Amino acid sequence: MTVDDLLYCATPESWLCDVPANLDVLLIDHANCEKKAASTALNLMYRYVDDGAMLQQLSRLAREELRHFEQVVQLMSELGIDYVHLASARYAGGLRQHVRTHEPARLVDLLLVSAVVEARSCERFEKLCNVVPVTMADFYQSLLASEARHFQTYLALAARATDEDLSLRLGPLLETDRSLILEVDTAFRFHSGPLAGLSSVPMGQDDSS
Repeated sequence: MTVDDLLYCATPESWLCDVPANLDVLLIDHANCEKKAASTALNLMYRYVDDGAMLQQLSRLAREELRHFEQVVQLMSELGIDYVHLASARYAGGLRQHVRTHEPARLVDLLLVSAVVEARSCERFEKLCNVVPVTMADFYQSLLASEARHFQTYLALAARATDEDLSLRLGPLLETDRSLILEVDTAFRFHSGPLAGLSSVPMGQDDSS
């Protein structure tokens, strides 16, 4: 399965038009996303210790996400961008609202949420290659293969964890992803919707996302 096969929509052109004026925010929030992705894999490792094969794959994912974080921070340093605090986007929280609280359903849903986040990240990396400076484009191009592998790994782990029809769980997640990606946002983030002509808010002055 490819990213295009999974996701219900592509990143809108209006979000891509917001990118050039928000390159610093893009990289800072991307670094935050890589940290959160590593944290997600580690948290799953701590909570679900009885599946050795899953632990091995999650460990590999965490290492790769942390490596990506290091690469983003290095790129920021080269571009003279300070790593400052940014309020979180509403994207991941919106997806996590669908996570059930009982096991093993909770594990399945967490794996599926991670799959959707990784797939959307992969889709955005590819789109960004066409609108960012060459140095950034080369970096995002280098991430495509690993990010595609990540979402496929999470889907495979979810399929192993249950006998239920995953499409019934993926459907609401992908609908939420589509809404969050297409709806107008008040602050630019790596996983935000378009600003729809709103002026960019200076970093540190928005807590609305």
